[in-house]
Amino acid sequence: MGRPNDAPVDYPLDGTLDLHQFARAEIDSVVREYIDACRANGVYQLRIVHGKGKGAIRSVVHAILEKHPAVSRYRHEHASGGSWGATIVDLRRME
Repeated sequence: MGRPNDAPVDYPLDGTLDLHQFARAEIDSVVREYIDACRANGVYQLRIVHGKGKGAIRSVVHAILEKHPAVSRYRHEHASGGSWGATIVDLRRME
């Protein structure tokens, strides 16, 4: 299931990345590319929706964020009711 690896995807750069539509194998590259694209377009706060589930996707996302040089901090979303199903990310501004 899924789309061919060579099929381009237009994804809005509004700061919200919903990972439900991506295969687990795509998550690393999707998150990294989205961070880079958002920063290049002046978007410095992200909401990454990974779902609650067993926490496997959340763990992958947090491992990426922990090491990404553009990430200044991240935290679980609490305000909008997303709770453990989404992570808020603050990015460093481009210099």
